[in-house]
Amino acid sequence: MFVRLCLLAVSLMVAAASVSHAETLKLGTAKIAATGPIYIAQEKGYFAAEGLTVDVIYFDVAQGIAVAAASGDIDVGDSAFSAAFFNLAGQGALKIVAGQARDVPGFRIFAVVASNKAYEGGLKSFKELAGHSIGNGQAGSVLQYSLTQIAEKHGVDPKTLRFVSLQSLPNVATAVTGGQVDAAVLTGFLAVPGSARGDMKMLGWTGDEVSYQAGGIYVSTKTADTRPKTVEAFLRAFRKGAQDYRDAFTGPDEKRLDGPTADAIASIIAKNTGQSLDDVKRTVSYDDPKGRLDVTDVQRQIAWYKSQGMIKPEIDADRAIDMRYVMPVPAK
Repeated sequence: MFVRLCLLAVSLMVAAASVSHAETLKLGTAKIAATGPIYIAQEKGYFAAEGLTVDVIYFDVAQGIAVAAASGDIDVGDSAFSAAFFNLAGQGALKIVAGQARDVPGFRIFAVVASNKAYEGGLKSFKELAGHSIGNGQAGSVLQYSLTQIAEKHGVDPKTLRFVSLQSLPNVATAVTGGQVDAAVLTGFLAVPGSARGDMKMLGWTGDEVSYQAGGIYVSTKTADTRPKTVEAFLRAFRKGAQDYRDAFTGPDEKRLDGPTADAIASIIAKNTGQSLDDVKRTVSYDDPKGRLDVTDVQRQIAWYKSQGMIKPEIDADRAIDMRYVMPVPAK
């Protein structure tokens, strides 16, 4: 009995020491279903098993997350890439350490919506985008990038699109609802309920039109250089969450398909985003189960931002991506 009590006491002391030494990380992201791997890793204890506590802080635009990561206000950024991100990476402040959401056919992260006024005036498809005002959180967003790719695909000159910066996606949704702008790209989190209420009209999902690396995980260069064990621990837990996310919403052929765990995983996401289960399932992204990054598309995005004069000519993917951590998507 005495020996058992001693062993129990030692176990409790080890457990207490483990808890006391848990490292807390602040993670910045947007409130969307694509952040699911983070919520899953929290709920299932994957972060805790790595000795980490992750506090999630929500932002309205990706640029704000990048700035917060560079300044040290957060430890990890989880967002779409933007001109602001690439400029900070080009200055040596940020490094991509993993991929997350990829916008591909059948998966629904971002939707193109039209105001009721513009829709009634003829804006009922991508082919009618020319000459219209487009609500945008901030100049140089991945939403701007995706819409210009869609416009070109449908024979519309992107130069005819008038992007209006409104500082946040909730502001953009309000502007579309009120008819202050004709169209916008919104997260499914905003577009699905907005269209269901009749506040706006859905023109289509970006992933059904163009495929691209919608976002990823990044840290400050200082963190990447001086805290490798922390970064690796975070990524191990994140990848377990990503695997669960993929298994819940993706079929064997990597096409959109709810699996046996879909309801359970959607419930975790719904609890963190405030969405209904059905809305979560309607707005899931394709998240690579290994957190791999489409390096080729990141290079393509950088080239586009350069062509628009939004980032400096000397910035390239080598400055933005930390290959000590990143697993690239295999070349096709």
